[in-house]
Amino acid sequence: MFFGLLKEEEKRPSRRKAIKSILVVEDEPLVAFDNEHALEQAGYRIAATVDDHDHAVRVIDEGGVDLVVADVALQGEKSGIDVARHAAERELPVLFVTGRCPGDARALAIGCLSKPYAQRDLIAAIQVVDAVLRGARRPKLPPGLTLFEPRG
Repeated sequence: MFFGLLKEEEKRPSRRKAIKSILVVEDEPLVAFDNEHALEQAGYRIAATVDDHDHAVRVIDEGGVDLVVADVALQGEKSGIDVARHAAERELPVLFVTGRCPGDARALAIGCLSKPYAQRDLIAAIQVVDAVLRGARRPKLPPGLTLFEPRG
């Protein structure tokens, strides 16, 4: 009987957050600051806030990141799409935050939040992504969020 209880618990979606630490990849300083501040106020740990591909890759490779929130346009020659490819190789979920969602976003990200967005919509989008990652009931999508079906 004790083992039956364990099996039942394993079947239930976890109520614990899947996303605790976020890498913010944004080249607009004010947007980056606002995102970082709002996410910290919502209880997330900011792994780093960076504005280019190379810094993002370094942070991803260091580990401890649960979600990458990335703009597509970045400083330098490489874009947020390149960051998403690197994250996908490590099975790290990506949420694009951009004015125009790239055509290949579906293969690289879990979703896309359209700019401009309110900070509460960014938080709500991350909560939706968290629910999807945990296999929990998905909350209502905030305005501007397109969620992609899981790959696999």
